Amino acid sequence: MAGNVGLEGLAADIGTKKAFERLEFTVEPEHANLRIDLYLTLKIDGYSRVFLRRVVMQGLVRVDGREVKPAFHVVPGQLIEVNDLPPAPQDGPIPEAIALDILYEDESIVAINKSPGMVVHPAKGHWSGTLTAALAHHFKQLSDAGGPTRPGIVHRLDRETSGVILIAKTNEVHYKLCAQFEARQVQKTYVAIIAGTLDRDRDRIIQPIGHHPYQREKMAIRSGHPSSRYAETQFEVTQRFPGYALLKVSPKTGRTHQIRLHLAHIGCPVLCDRLYAGHAEIRLGQLLRRSARGLPARPEDAQAVLTRHALHALEIQVEHPKTQKKLTITAPLPADMQRVLDILQQGDAYDASELSTS
Repeated sequence: MAGNVGLEGLAADIGTKKAFERLEFTVEPEHANLRIDLYLTLKIDGYSRVFLRRVVMQGLVRVDGREVKPAFHVVPGQLIEVNDLPPAPQDGPIPEAIALDILYEDESIVAINKSPGMVVHPAKGHWSGTLTAALAHHFKQLSDAGGPTRPGIVHRLDRETSGVILIAKTNEVHYKLCAQFEARQVQKTYVAIIAGTLDRDRDRIIQPIGHHPYQREKMAIRSGHPSSRYAETQFEVTQRFPGYALLKVSPKTGRTHQIRLHLAHIGCPVLCDRLYAGHAEIRLGQLLRRSARGLPARPEDAQAVLTRHALHALEIQVEHPKTQKKLTITAPLPADMQRVLDILQQGDAYDASELSTS
């Protein structure tokens, strides 16, 4: 069977030509009609779908004794043979001993309470200190269905967003979780502190999201643009303060920057959102609106209260890929957002000395 890269090339990709492996599988009913490359990704951990597709293209995979193409769909009862499988590529993230707040773990899933400021996976300007580097240090087995540089990553959170993020340990669990996300069966709940005044206690925002026309790092509300996709966000006000509010937010779709962009679109951006609110820090005097209230400035008013956007992934509900039971995981509100709420609730009575010690 012809292919662009031969067996020698596959071995060269991983720097070795040794330790080839032979595997056999019988297709189960639950995997009926899957593409062969996807089926192999579910059955063989440690290999990306792209790599296994190339293995199929080189004629190293037989179904009931005959070679197939990557687009071949398997049928229950078929015998799958993988001959001369090269060792798994070793080009994942470099493990780093970074502490993790583990909310839940079993043989299939890990749920992490991601801290604000942590990038999920390596990207330009952020090659170390990532969640994937920490995961590689703490766990021996993680899915690589998303590619070797994103072990276990099923979904993502923005760098400054804290809270629950799910990690898959095997490729099969990875794909089952992804299927739930794509079918919008995963229930996600965020909490956000917004700047501004809402004229209603609850509502939903339906606005298409696409790439910003000239700012690469931003998204934009863009109707009819080729990059735009349907986006829906529901919110409910749980507490109101002069000039601010605490919201419970449920995104029904998962577009990049969706919550932040939608709330900014209605004139109530997430507090300290550098991209969509125009400020990345708020000080005590600003938060208490002292100048707007005609009060004299105090030395403590200059103290920074929050230096990242006030958005937290509070809770996620999924169907467990193995038990099929509902799994609900909650991450407590982080200290910096709780501090903002304490100040808003206590007003001028808040003891500013707590800011210098926290």
